[in-house]
Amino acid sequence: MKVKQLGRPTEERMAMLRNQATDLLWKGKIETTLARAKSLKSYVEKLLTLAINSYEDVVNVQKTTVNSKGEKVAREVMNDGPKKLAARRKIMAKVYFVKEERKPGEKKTDYLTRIDNIKYPLLEKIFNIYAPKYAERAKELGQKGGYTRIIRTGIRKGDNAEMAIIELI
Repeated sequence: MKVKQLGRPTEERMAMLRNQATDLLWKGKIETTLARAKSLKSYVEKLLTLAINSYEDVVNVQKTTVNSKGEKVAREVMNDGPKKLAARRKIMAKVYFVKEERKPGEKKTDYLTRIDNIKYPLLEKIFNIYAPKYAERAKELGQKGGYTRIIRTGIRKGDNAEMAIIELI
């Protein structure tokens, strides 16, 4: 199978796909050329399939911490299992880091408490929102894949490139 080169060297093409995949997974919808959208579709669907196949792999662990009074307190924490951890690392290598943004009118203290325990917001979104949603969809419809949709929007003025919107379904 021939890889669409999109008129770019490998490093530039992979960086472009990584950037567009990050934007698509973060925003849910982007506009790009049709050729880029077709290449991006397979790239993103592989990432989502990886997350869907491993999102349920969780291990409960007992951790002891010291509270403000100096007492040791045991608490149960959910850690990623080996399959989910490997998938998380592969996805981290394929997308860029995205910082959580403040919502309009949100106070700084509210923002800091909201993002307190979230190191990688995009990965949390993939594993906690998209993976369960698409796994449920696969059970209902009996099919895997088809997580993205490409809608042609017409021709771009200037260079006459065919444009498309790619979105998560």
